Amino acid sequence: MSELDSRVAVYPGSFDPVTLGHLNVMERASRLFDRLIVGVGVNIHKRPMFDTEERIDLIRRTTEGLANVEIRPFRGLAVNFVRECSARVMIRGVRPITDIAAELTMMMANRRLAPDVETLFMIADGELAHVSSSLIKEIAAVASDAELSRFLPGVVVKAVRAKMVQRITQPHG
Repeated sequence: MSELDSRVAVYPGSFDPVTLGHLNVMERASRLFDRLIVGVGVNIHKRPMFDTEERIDLIRRTTEGLANVEIRPFRGLAVNFVRECSARVMIRGVRPITDIAAELTMMMANRRLAPDVETLFMIADGELAHVSSSLIKEIAAVASDAELSRFLPGVVVKAVRAKMVQRITQPHG
């Protein structure tokens, strides 16, 4: 018998920024498991809009109504983080067209690394299924707050706007 708990799931990602699609997956996964740990990771291939602590704060603020959700930072392989959390299930939010091939490849690699961890793919509901953090970064400068609110929780829209002003007024280091 494994020491990993099937009543605990981990949803790892960069969440930069957290979108309504991410939140939809978190809400649904939190209903399926006793505990949902949202792992905020560092993707070395991406330049983040928000630092890790800012992302954790935004997720905490958007999930405050979900009593069984916990947010933790992590570095390294997501599958190792899942095991560190003593979980047996990793949630992966996928967009139907763009993510499936890469996610299947990652799932197969994870199965080799941690055969006792299962991957559960979840697609955000309908109109949110195509939303990505990358899309938000591309449209934020030209979209209105009302348009952004179709993809982001209100608190995140405000944070994106504040970050954009901060980047304009402070030169890059």
